[in-house]
Amino acid sequence: MPINLPPVQPWWSRCRPTAHYLLQTEAHVYALAIAASALLAFYPFLTVMLSFCRDVLHWPAAQQAIYLALGDFFAGEPGEFLVRNLQSWMVPQLHITSMLLLLFTANGIFEPLEVALNRAWGVTQNRSYLKNQLVSLGLIFACGGLALLSLMLTALNSRWISDVRGAHMAAGVWVNLLFFKLAALPVSIFALFLVYWLLPNRPIEPRRVAPVAILVGLALEALKYVNLLISPLLTEKLKHEYEIFRFSVTILLLSFVAAMIVLAGAHWTARQDRQDPLS
Repeated sequence: MPINLPPVQPWWSRCRPTAHYLLQTEAHVYALAIAASALLAFYPFLTVMLSFCRDVLHWPAAQQAIYLALGDFFAGEPGEFLVRNLQSWMVPQLHITSMLLLLFTANGIFEPLEVALNRAWGVTQNRSYLKNQLVSLGLIFACGGLALLSLMLTALNSRWISDVRGAHMAAGVWVNLLFFKLAALPVSIFALFLVYWLLPNRPIEPRRVAPVAILVGLALEALKYVNLLISPLLTEKLKHEYEIFRFSVTILLLSFVAAMIVLAGAHWTARQDRQDPLS
């Protein structure tokens, strides 16, 4: 007796609803809100991390790992500007008010992100403000802890490289950067997994979001190489248009594109069991 299997749609047909979603103004509004919140939280996050490594851990290698991460994320002049203006003597002492400011500004990232993820999963009821803040607080500590773990692994590798002598020192910088990428990529993927799994206001099976967290993590890593290629042209364009605000605009633009990638992953996962509305 023949078995009738449902036809398998090609990948471009399955991705079509997500591409249509990314062209809607709704996705742009969510991504811009996330990017603006990321811009507000960016500097407080870096100052808290640097002061924590300096004043609590007393670990200069971890501070150098942060500078390495900045140079990896922001190529060319923007990265040099950030590293130059975040040197140890320019970072204030770690205070409770700085921590509270970081928590307040970082929570703003998860508010529009929760609404966007709820929309993607068809959830009509968002969490209350208090519940959103509690979930966001947990995610901030989790993601911040993962970021600190990545930096500590890079710092340990940097210390190992500094003990190497001879011909191996010539490749020390490249080995350290490679180790940072090997440590940061799994950490970023796991952080994305936590966001996709815990932030929507509905139960979600972890196995459904694990594959897309991997794909989105790889896509965000690829975004850094795209930025590396276009950085000279982009920096020159923004310098002409925005002058002293060009570095803030750079962070905003990169955060916007990254947010669009994250939203695309959420939409694609949520629509796998739904019919293509464009078919």
